[in-house]
Amino acid sequence: MPHPSDIPLLEALTETGEKLLERHLATTKEWFPHKLVPWSRSTDYDDDYEWNPREAGVPEAVRSALFVNTLTEDNLPYYFRDIERMFGRDGAWGEWVRRWTAEEGRHGMVLNQYLQASRAIDPVELERGRMVQMSSGAVPEPETVVDGLAYVTLQELATRISHFNTGSHLTDPAGKAIMRRVAADENLHFLFYRDAMSAVIEVDPSRAVIAIERQVAGFAMPGTAIPGFAAHSKAIADSGIYDIAIHHDQILKPVIVRDWAVEKLEGLSPEAEESRRRLIKRIDRIGKVGRRMATRRAERLAAQPEPVSV
Repeated sequence: MPHPSDIPLLEALTETGEKLLERHLATTKEWFPHKLVPWSRSTDYDDDYEWNPREAGVPEAVRSALFVNTLTEDNLPYYFRDIERMFGRDGAWGEWVRRWTAEEGRHGMVLNQYLQASRAIDPVELERGRMVQMSSGAVPEPETVVDGLAYVTLQELATRISHFNTGSHLTDPAGKAIMRRVAADENLHFLFYRDAMSAVIEVDPSRAVIAIERQVAGFAMPGTAIPGFAAHSKAIADSGIYDIAIHHDQILKPVIVRDWAVEKLEGLSPEAEESRRRLIKRIDRIGKVGRRMATRRAERLAAQPEPVSV
């Protein structure tokens, strides 16, 4: 059930939920995982099979991204639990919960099938990681629907960018097509949540700003329980697939400053004004750190010796 304080808000935004759901259903495209997976490349796994990274033909950092992206999608049961708790089971909000869950289920399905067929990742490591991830049940758990909308807006956009950029680093056309198809879904999910949060801002800007500031300050992707998450995240950042500069330039600034226009909101409570001050300061600081890290990475890459032709 939604938090008691959220029920009046959800009721007030009933029409918004209905319109956003209708828009989503009119925009989304039906697709089938089995049509995207390169099944002709798959073979049986013998009992004594041992995976060799050389057969994958995928750089280590990209394998890290595929590993994290896939296991993040696999943790769907816990996301469903929390999103249903936030929105409830009734009306347009409940219908959205079920539709979103059905669409997200395809993501884990197609990614796992692709990795099994292409052998891009050690299947034993992938399955052991899945067991650890799902056995932990660790996911972000925003207490209220306002915090939840603030979080999932940022998270869905981050996921879309991560999937798309991972695909851009793949030379395999099948893998690239799969990652872009999943990223397209995630973009539609992002738009639903972003615009739902925009409606919250119109109804209660002070509550919205406080929630946004809280979620930006404590933001973490939902895959932190994945084995080796810190090391994989570093590899992903070093490769330019997803790093703090991207988080600032492609998520925080476009969504919070441009789309939600938090700097221009009027009539905020004293508490919300203080939250806005901290929020803008934090976003600026994240931007500075991101630029500094991007410069260091560029310098490090430039200092590497050119590969020797044989």
